[in-house]
Amino acid sequence: MSATTVLARKWRPKSFAQLAGQEHVVQALSNALTQNRLHHAYLFTGTRGVGKTTIARIFAKSLNCETGITATPCGECSACREIDSGRFVDLIELDAASNTQVDSMRELLESALYAPTSGRFKVYIIDEVHMLSKSAFNAMLKTLEEPPGHVKFILATTDPQKIPVTVLSRCLQFNLKQLPPALIASHLQYVLEQEQIAFEAGALALVARAAAGSMRDALSLMDQAIAFSSGKVEEAVVRTMLGSIDHGYLFDVLAALRDRNGLALVGIADSMASRSVAFDAALQELATLLHRIALAQTVPQAIADDEPERVRLLELAQALTPEQVQLYYQIAIHGRDEIDLAPDEYAGFSMTLLRMLSFAPAKGAVVAVPQSPVAPSPVVQQQAPRAAAPQSPVPQATAPQAAQVAEPLAVEAAPPVRREPVAMAAPSAGGLPDWGVLLAQLNVQGMAQQLAKHSVLENLDDGQVTLCLAHEQKHLQTRMAVDRLQAALGEYFAKPVRLTITLGKIETATPAVVEQQTKQFRQQQADDSIGMDNFVREAQSELDAVVIDDTIKPIQ
Repeated sequence: MSATTVLARKWRPKSFAQLAGQEHVVQALSNALTQNRLHHAYLFTGTRGVGKTTIARIFAKSLNCETGITATPCGECSACREIDSGRFVDLIELDAASNTQVDSMRELLESALYAPTSGRFKVYIIDEVHMLSKSAFNAMLKTLEEPPGHVKFILATTDPQKIPVTVLSRCLQFNLKQLPPALIASHLQYVLEQEQIAFEAGALALVARAAAGSMRDALSLMDQAIAFSSGKVEEAVVRTMLGSIDHGYLFDVLAALRDRNGLALVGIADSMASRSVAFDAALQELATLLHRIALAQTVPQAIADDEPERVRLLELAQALTPEQVQLYYQIAIHGRDEIDLAPDEYAGFSMTLLRMLSFAPAKGAVVAVPQSPVAPSPVVQQQAPRAAAPQSPVPQATAPQAAQVAEPLAVEAAPPVRREPVAMAAPSAGGLPDWGVLLAQLNVQGMAQQLAKHSVLENLDDGQVTLCLAHEQKHLQTRMAVDRLQAALGEYFAKPVRLTITLGKIETATPAVVEQQTKQFRQQQADDSIGMDNFVREAQSELDAVVIDDTIKPIQ
């Protein structure tokens, strides 16, 4: 390796064939060159180090190669060599971040009017074009709209959202993708083999992941790794250089969760803290590991045979259920988001592990079906035990009302029963129809529904419905609410109905009262079910946890 040339420059691709990735862009540009269907302005977008300016320079060579316009420039002619060395007079590169003002753009556009000096086209590469000022963009528009035939513009940006739509509409836009870690690692291997530098595959994988899709960043990191190493790029050295997490810790974390071993979890966190591990990065790596385990569970072929951690991955994929993996992944993601809010990183990391332990079902436990539907995940908070708050009495319902409360729980899973409309005949000897049941079948919402819920049925006769409303609820008796409730009753009975509302003292429970009693009954069942749950009891016993009562909600 040259002592003066860094890897990112030395191994910069000089032809489309040498590019790693971006096949969709290469194919489109190659077709345009082969068919001589060239546009006057191109826009390359993408994150840093994915090849925007590299492709622009190769494209400039393709346009000006002395063999003719071609997708495979020779690389030997004077135009190709000068472009590679940055000395081609008709290739003008402008860094918009350093030349944002309109004067720089006007000077550039004025030079575009003159014919090329030695090449076939004048090619202008404007990097980070989104940094140009508004006036500079306006100055560019006229030339982009009617450019001279000998001019090609190639714009590059990491933030296309900041480019005016008037400029975007005049360019052919290509979005360059971030490169996958496997592709980066493969290219790094090729470079190191050519440089005759020994390496470990694990080290390349670490650098590829740290590069976050950027080949340039990967090569820069590899330069740094070579400087750290003594003749061989080793995984341990690269891990130290990057501050990466030893995956052995993460496998141990998941093994402790599998065994429900809280003591081991805390010990692992302490060991990581003693080595000054970045816990934010640890949670990120843990989420990545859980993703790979989920892949191993669903698509085992996705785990390569030569994967260094294949055996442990497959072991955990078999030991953990898919539900556990998904739950741990979500907790890791949220734990990383919340780590800045924790007292310190260690507390945030260890609390995330304890949360995983708390929400993991006991190994081999039989999950009992609760007697009433309850929310499966109450929030359990680790804190000092506190005295139980006194329970407020639940309003007692009369025997018929209690039956109404219990009935939905007994038939909740049964298919809905279609109820026939109640006949408009005079009340039978058995009394009036159940107003709550009838109300549930009316197409009524809003204030009209509230009026109906707080009323009781006094009379149901041919064409006449009389409701009684308590004096304290008289504000519900608005003209609009009465009209809408009357219309809903007429629609239900399929005939005109006259609705009368009387104010008085209500002796029986209104639908609103029954609804409230039902909610209280279900809430009490939910509280009781959570209180008897074996997992919750274990969390309270082993972790001094308490249930936050407000988080227990019955499933409606």
